[in-house]
Amino acid sequence: MAHNVTLIRGDGTGPELVEAGRRVLEATGVAFNWDIVDAGVDVMDKYGTPLPKEVLDSIRQNKVALKGPITTPIGSGFRSVNVALRKELNLYACLRPCKYYKGIRSKYTDVDLVVVRENTEDLYAGVEWDIHTPEATQIIQMAGGKIREDSAISIKPISITGTRQIAKYAFDYALKNNRKKVTAVAKANIMKYTDGLFFRVCSEIAKDYEGKIEYQEMLVDNMCMQLVQKPELYDVMVFPNLYGDILSDLCAGLVGGLGVAPGANIGDEAALFEPTHGSAPKYKGQNKVNPTAFIMSGMLMLRHLGEKEAADRLERAVAAVIEEGKSVTYDMKPDRNDPTAVGTSQMADAIIEQLQK
Repeated sequence: MAHNVTLIRGDGTGPELVEAGRRVLEATGVAFNWDIVDAGVDVMDKYGTPLPKEVLDSIRQNKVALKGPITTPIGSGFRSVNVALRKELNLYACLRPCKYYKGIRSKYTDVDLVVVRENTEDLYAGVEWDIHTPEATQIIQMAGGKIREDSAISIKPISITGTRQIAKYAFDYALKNNRKKVTAVAKANIMKYTDGLFFRVCSEIAKDYEGKIEYQEMLVDNMCMQLVQKPELYDVMVFPNLYGDILSDLCAGLVGGLGVAPGANIGDEAALFEPTHGSAPKYKGQNKVNPTAFIMSGMLMLRHLGEKEAADRLERAVAAVIEEGKSVTYDMKPDRNDPTAVGTSQMADAIIEQLQK
């Protein structure tokens, strides 16, 4: 039976990445009914918004979406199209696997990490006020001299509800994917109430998995050092929003960068799969950018859809092309000016060829 999937082409290099990824996914033999929709700067003139209602309607109906990178239009009133999608669809879990594949240029070769980032609250909730606004002034007065009068103010909400659902997601993911350990990461020695709550709730959830999944807590600054020194000691890590955003990029850097880093944003009612890099509009239409992150996001989607065998075959095919190092884009060559580098479409062709062996 074919899977109904919303396919968002995005803008910049998005459409060419999406086309390459679509061909690869279809080459796995899994059947899809693609509902192709557009979002981003390219549709602003037509819809007056980078996120048309039909995009959200399609995702709500199909429950699963695969998205190309999208540029957030400057001065549009949108803080981020990606953030708007997460909020509208309550995609509370950001999943960022970071795995090393032989052939990638990196200082590390033994990395297989999974970042689970809370997606809806913390400092990214967007509750903030500029200097000298009535709200900022009121909070400054409430602080009793602890905040300078010329301060802008951001609020950092960490809730039991939000922490419980992200912690449970992390442990369930670890259990389902044969992972051994979940590490909760925060800064509870300084932010005793907010980050302290995060640790407290994570430790409560961990009790339900005793004997199945090991649990530990780590301060975020120490976690940064640990990941640089000995990333092989860590497995699944669960973070509040801001720390997760920062350290997911750090982990991507350990395995070759954002060009090979897939991503997913998952909620109870919908799941959105997308690469973690930007839209790179300066390369638009040049058939140049690396499709690996988008294709591997499609691999995550296959797993979500229950197509484990196809996902495993796809991962092996991508790994084989990367290891061979022949049909890869310029950024994956030892010399970025290597004339043997191939384009986006040609790298997809090589992966398809591997799938058919």
